[in-house]
Amino acid sequence: MKRYKVTIVNTKTDTEVGEGTSLSELSKIYKSSFPHDILSARVDNIERDLAYRIDDDCTVEFLDITSSLGFRVYQRSAVFIMLAAVRKILGAGAVVWVEHTINDNIFCTVKGAEITDSLLSKIRTEMLDIVNSNFEIQKVQVSFAEAEELFKANNLMHCYNELKYIRANNITLYKLNDYYDYLYGTMVPSTKYIGIFNLVKHSDGFVLQFESPHKPGTLNPHRDYKKLTAIFKEYNEWSEILNVSALGSLNDAISSGRIKELMLIAEALQEKKIANIADEIQKSGKKLVFIAGPSSSGKTTFSKRLCIQLKVIGIKPHVISLDDYYKPREEIPFEEDGTRNFENINTLEIDRLNDDLIRLKAGEEVETPIYDFLTGEPKSTGRKIQLESDDVLVIEGIHGLNDALTPRISAEDKFKIYISALTQLNIDEHNRISTTDSRLIRRIVRDNAFRGFPASNTISMWHKVLKGEEENIFPFQENADVTFNSALIYELGVLKVFAEPLLFNMDKSESGYTEAKRLLNLLNGFLAVNPQDIPDNSLIREFIGGSCFQ
Repeated sequence: MKRYKVTIVNTKTDTEVGEGTSLSELSKIYKSSFPHDILSARVDNIERDLAYRIDDDCTVEFLDITSSLGFRVYQRSAVFIMLAAVRKILGAGAVVWVEHTINDNIFCTVKGAEITDSLLSKIRTEMLDIVNSNFEIQKVQVSFAEAEELFKANNLMHCYNELKYIRANNITLYKLNDYYDYLYGTMVPSTKYIGIFNLVKHSDGFVLQFESPHKPGTLNPHRDYKKLTAIFKEYNEWSEILNVSALGSLNDAISSGRIKELMLIAEALQEKKIANIADEIQKSGKKLVFIAGPSSSGKTTFSKRLCIQLKVIGIKPHVISLDDYYKPREEIPFEEDGTRNFENINTLEIDRLNDDLIRLKAGEEVETPIYDFLTGEPKSTGRKIQLESDDVLVIEGIHGLNDALTPRISAEDKFKIYISALTQLNIDEHNRISTTDSRLIRRIVRDNAFRGFPASNTISMWHKVLKGEEENIFPFQENADVTFNSALIYELGVLKVFAEPLLFNMDKSESGYTEAKRLLNLLNGFLAVNPQDIPDNSLIREFIGGSCFQ
């Protein structure tokens, strides 16, 4: 029997294994070195499930729930168990839609069944039985004809429609006893790996709570974000207007030549929403408009389009950026990795900002600062602003919804807008498209187009971006007076054209290679959309170029 050298990345040790040794067998040897269950692994920087068998010298990095990839495996496997439980209790007549995340948990709806506490209790009990029985979760290859029959039998018509756009001879499914499903990504080997979970009634569906990746052994807290829930309902309504609720129906629109009309309707829905927000600002009578949102949410273009709509109704807007209120660079604190943390609220000249806002509201002329990022200092001369009776000040920046930014400004004077790219599109009934993934793809394309950064740079720093958002943006999103969804239902078909070459260009040795492959797998299902057809005022132009606002 051949023997291969395996370097365990986590422990920085080498070992020898026989040909065909599974990662599951290998993980048992190193189990004591990990405080939590090993869920999957990276082999030579490629994500593998624990059933994978070693057939050459390689490096192995084991992943548990505390890693982003490991947590995805946990989520996916828990969802699979939930789907199997629902299928057993309700049969094929009820179809679960896995819709979006709420605080690292998953919100789901069920078409064909009323969600009650009693039903959720039955599903939870069935899931516990499945987990305690330690059933094997198998990866199986089936033909297209077999997949079509399975999807029709389970009433998964979006999965069925998706098949015609898949470029492969066979389909990979997962099997749990007699239940088959089509889920993107790897799974745990058996049901015993899913330790704790819960089901909570929420809105017109339920939330599947997962074990926390930050505090393993406890559940992710369930929080009721009422304003976020409302915006998700709004985009479901938009999807119905567009007649596109899943990837297959989007590809149908592209392949049939209906994509231009769909794009125009999607853009018109956003423009109408922006106009409505301008009307709300006017009705409020407030002079200070704060706009905040996570990275790549399209804040810059949104702000400019909002300003146009404000002018339409007779309001003159003046725009300032919170970035211009940064303290001198030498006063910005360092992170553990040696980089400066520009995302902490205390990096801003809060006293000066409040002084300026109070004076502006009083009608005084104020010279607001302009920060020079090359020198790390404010420029010697700033920007003079004075608000007339029909003017408003638009303030853009990540801390805009945090009241600690404006402690001396009354709540009655502030109109707050939260903007994010809240994905409108599912791949199919059981596979969602993460809002975080959509924003990351936007960021990869923009960083390359306007800064010349390769995809590897963007991916390598993305975890820091997410950490900053968790601390400085998401906790305050419910403080907003209105929420704007900047996602466009067709955008990944456009971004695919720009992102795929950048992701394909990444080397296998780079740390972000696994993430690049995952994003490529996501984009692979989309038919390309011609970027030339996009209006020049579209939010997506902020990322691909050609905006009339640039």
